[in-house]
Formats: sequence, structure tokens, C-alpha cells
Amino acid sequence: MTKAIKLLTALPQVQRERLMELAKEVSFPEDTRIFEAGGNADRFWVIRSGAVSLDQQVTPTQRVTVASLGAGDLLGWSWLFPPYQWDFGAVAFSQVRAYEFDASAVLAVCVEDPLLGLSVVRTVAEILAHRLETTRGKLMEQYSSRGRSVI
Repeated sequence: MTKAIKLLTALPQVQRERLMELAKEVSFPEDTRIFEAGGNADRFWVIRSGAVSLDQQVTPTQRVTVASLGAGDLLGWSWLFPPYQWDFGAVAFSQVRAYEFDASAVLAVCVEDPLLGLSVVRTVAEILAHRLETTRGKLMEQYSSRGRSVI
């Protein structure tokens, strides 16, 4: 399994500094719901400390945790793709400190600076690919632990 990609450390320094000009420091107390699936995806965060669980509502009364994120991880990518709605929910598993970015401001800077835009899109795509690979691995483990062969 490959190492997790971190948005801020993956960007070249000049581009990282430009992006950080748009950052706002925020915090979320433990057990705070940060966003809900289907909500308006108009921002994203880079976690500085703490842990966030991504979840999916599977029945009216049950949620399943699909990923856990920590320091350096990107929280939220739906701001980058239409229809700009969260695909999952997110809850602070512990006290969380993060950098918050307004999506429209970041997108405007990416249009002004196409190299920054390309770097952001590529890095987010790499993060998504890594998360998909991790999820696939977990699903295969669960499936094979039930005594079924994996094709």
C-alpha cells in the first residue's frame, strides 16, 4: 500500500504559500458533525491535529465509517466537482484543528494561476486514488475473512 498523500506537502513551496494565503484556522470540538452527505460543498480543510471520521448513512438509523483522517489529511474534495455536494458525512472523532479554505476563492486563484490549478487537481486526484485503493483493500480483507475467495 502506498503512503498517504498530503495536499500541502505535495504542492511545490511557491504554490503551497499561495494557497495558504487563503487559509483560515478553525477548530471543531469532539463529536461535532462537520458536514453531511448531500450538503453544499463550498469549502475544504487540511487537518492540523485531531481525527475525523468520514461516514455514510446506510439506513435511517445506521452510519458506517468509511475512512479516518488525521494530521495533514485533506478533508473534503466534493468542492472541486459538480454538483458540489458532499458524498459522505464527516464528524470530529476528537478535538480537531484545521486550515479551512473557501472553495470559490481557491478556484478563482487556480483560474488565475493555471500551474497552481493543475497542481491542486493532480494532488486531489492522487489523494482520491490512494483512498480508493485503501478502501478496496479493506473490502477485500472483509470479503476474504468471511471465507470467500476473492476474484
